[in-house]
Amino acid sequence: MPTGIQVRAGGTVPMNQQLLDIVLRSIWISGTALLLSLLWSLPISLALGLKRFRGRNVIISFFNAMLGIPTVALGLFLYMIFSRRGVLGALGILYTPTAIIIGQAALITPILVSLLTNAIESVEPRIRDLARTLGATERQASLTVLREAKKGGVLAGVSAFNRAIAELGIALMLGGNIQGLTRVMTTQIALGVNRGEVVLSIEATVVLLIIVFTLTLIANHFRGD
Repeated sequence: MPTGIQVRAGGTVPMNQQLLDIVLRSIWISGTALLLSLLWSLPISLALGLKRFRGRNVIISFFNAMLGIPTVALGLFLYMIFSRRGVLGALGILYTPTAIIIGQAALITPILVSLLTNAIESVEPRIRDLARTLGATERQASLTVLREAKKGGVLAGVSAFNRAIAELGIALMLGGNIQGLTRVMTTQIALGVNRGEVVLSIEATVVLLIIVFTLTLIANHFRGD
């Protein structure tokens, strides 16, 4: 086989094109998972950060504990739900990008909730009180606090995205590593050697590290570290 060429059904694909497809798919899946997770993580974080109610500490402790959940355990749980005999098997989303997106969104939710809650709690309470004094509604006052916590919010978003894009267990169990459909950088790196795609796996590793380190540096610069 000529160097730099990978064979698939229907002909050959240049390795650089295959790498580009994998990288773009990885970014799209993890970026979508981040946006999806924010839909519920942000309201939860605002409630935990701004309100005091019975059971609040239990909820915070739960999300903190979920930070260490093994991805294979979460992947297995979601696999059983999305499989044909599972509760959501009729949707037919197993081994599709949608399944990976849902899995990654669930995985990074504890990260977002924990970090966003800490960022919101770190904002001076008098800022919210001042907004109320000036005639702001409860929602407007909450948005004011959220804007003040934007540095911590950036860190939370970057941390969650990096966790999602570097994740393997969920991507493999729910996506199946299907070429041209669900193959992402981590599954390519993990299984590429056995498939004789060593060079492609090395290139995917380099790109993944560049993405993670670059986003981390940007977040640290934004925070003024």
